[in-house]
Amino acid sequence: MPTSSDLAIRVFGLGKQYRIGASRARYQTFRETATEALAAPFRKAGRLLRGRTDAAAGSAELIWALKDVSFEIRRGEIVGVIGHNGAGKSTLLRVLSRITEPTAGRAEVFGRVGSLLEVGTGFHPELTGRENVYLNGAILGMKRAEIEHKLDEIVSFAEIDKFLDTPVKHYSSGMYLRLAFAVAAHLEPEILLVDEVLAVGDAAFQRKCLGRIGTVADQGRTVLFVSHNMTALQTLCRRALWLADGALREDGEAKTVVANYLRTAMSPVVDRIWTDPATAPGNSQVRLARARVRSAAETPADVLTVDTPLVMEFEYWPLVPDLALNLSLVLYNQEGLCILNSTSESEPVRPGLVRGVCHVPGGFLNDGVYRVRLLIVKDASVAIFDFDELIVFEIFDLERRGNWFGKWVGVVRPSFQWTTRQVASS
Repeated sequence: MPTSSDLAIRVFGLGKQYRIGASRARYQTFRETATEALAAPFRKAGRLLRGRTDAAAGSAELIWALKDVSFEIRRGEIVGVIGHNGAGKSTLLRVLSRITEPTAGRAEVFGRVGSLLEVGTGFHPELTGRENVYLNGAILGMKRAEIEHKLDEIVSFAEIDKFLDTPVKHYSSGMYLRLAFAVAAHLEPEILLVDEVLAVGDAAFQRKCLGRIGTVADQGRTVLFVSHNMTALQTLCRRALWLADGALREDGEAKTVVANYLRTAMSPVVDRIWTDPATAPGNSQVRLARARVRSAAETPADVLTVDTPLVMEFEYWPLVPDLALNLSLVLYNQEGLCILNSTSESEPVRPGLVRGVCHVPGGFLNDGVYRVRLLIVKDASVAIFDFDELIVFEIFDLERRGNWFGKWVGVVRPSFQWTTRQVASS
């Protein structure tokens, strides 16, 4: 059991409730207020006669962004926080940063907190970059001499030398982000809270951010790191918290938690079955029986990664004898770009059940969401059946390759063979 001196963060029964859908009250004149008070009893009586209560009359809805969340983080730990959009990750960091007051439970933070929750958090748009650095340092409780000692390092990291004395309202979003992260990471907070810093910025800046987070952790400071970049998160963090619908679903080793999270993130349309030819998709010539994507290892529940060999299976009932049929598979990425079109051989088929199988090697598709369009073609020329979005699945990238953590460019990422040798020396 860790003592208070060992802890950086302690959260117990934490809950945060929001009221949504309520109209914002406007200021009223004295006459409006008096009229409202006089009319209120008559309106209430009318609602009761119509069977409506005061609660039903209101349009506001209460939701729990966080529900009974409890955990402890030791000093020097770097912990990742994962979950779908709306799971409560940003709300948790806002409570820990003392921006938002919890509705229930408590959150104790032992140490000076630096946070980067969104671009330019804590910046005043009318102040210059230099003035905002001093302002943020003062908020953290640092002395002027301490801030001045770090100023050159912050400016160098942010790469805003020429614009240091320009009001930040004139900064581009990239400049804003670089300065915000530099301030949060360099002013020596004992606890650093980072929310989706990798969602913005170019590849070089992402590498700098990750390197700086690693440096902060190596210095024995505590980091709470929210990210959808599972590769970076698993590399930087030994431990992960998984939030789902505001509740803490799992707390444990990062690789285990991430794998469990990704399994639930898989699209529900990776396997579709129709058992009755009379109601299955199709027409008088052909009906679809099944479509699925799985790993070649016969483990359909596993996460599909960029290295996973894939098998796409399609079963159908031909209803007309001796049709020469073939399957045409068209694969699209999440931007709607056609990645490939692959077809089977055209062969005469008899009524019954026919299965077509397409093998996609590992080390070919890039990470992302894909959809499958299937056409059943007669005489290798006439499409007699066309089903778009028949299967939707996601490919994940879980391995670090060198010092790059971001998404690889390109619609595919084939694993080509390379040879390298030195042909001359100086």
